[in-house]
Amino acid sequence: MAPAELGYDDTPSLPGSRWRVHDSRRPQPQVVTPGSAAAEQVGTAPSDATALFDGGDLSKWKSAKDGAAQWQVENGHVQVNGTGDIETVEHFSDCQVHLEWSAPAEVKGDSQGRGNSGVFLLGLYEIQVLDGYNNPTYADGITGAIYGQFPPLVNACRPPGEWQSYDIIFEAPKWVGKRLHKPASLTLLHNGVLIHHCRPALGPTDHKAAASYKETSAESGPLRLQDHGDAVRYRNIWIRPLTGYDASG
Repeated sequence: MAPAELGYDDTPSLPGSRWRVHDSRRPQPQVVTPGSAAAEQVGTAPSDATALFDGGDLSKWKSAKDGAAQWQVENGHVQVNGTGDIETVEHFSDCQVHLEWSAPAEVKGDSQGRGNSGVFLLGLYEIQVLDGYNNPTYADGITGAIYGQFPPLVNACRPPGEWQSYDIIFEAPKWVGKRLHKPASLTLLHNGVLIHHCRPALGPTDHKAAASYKETSAESGPLRLQDHGDAVRYRNIWIRPLTGYDASG
């Protein structure tokens, strides 16, 4: 049983689950060592993708509060610096997203206080970014978790300081009037390892509360990166909107 300080025992129960939100007793994902990768090699985006950050500037981003994005750009990456979350100027719906991130090489803190950030689809649905390498925390808050809802199938973290990748397939929720027709859905590969497959989200992300679709949420929105106070770096961010394609032939 995980120590109580790694989670909570006073949070709401998750719908259809034996576990509470951020439950300290929830089993930890099995650790899997991902395949090797050339950490310094930055790939190129597909021809139909929109490059959101290619190492240059933050012209396609803004502060999630107001004004221009103020994160530090250097040496082909952008780094969290305590100025708040940033989000894309453009909004997206169903999409494929690729990004690479790195937790600080110098380990400071533990649990949720170590290399913490997050990727929010539509600005609402968080995939956790965390230095989860030999770092116990509550299972639905470990690296790659759909935060506060579902742990990853496995923990595929690389050591702190190394570049890691997320490849995300996201389907936005669909509504008929104010009735939910289809929940948001996420598929995620972490360092090339499948950790979520067509996982329906329980609702927009919340902390210490059960997510739900009590209120109608947007079917489009920005990609948002979280400033949680840790110097997490990002690079090679691109997106492919999955609308406008005819798969019927």
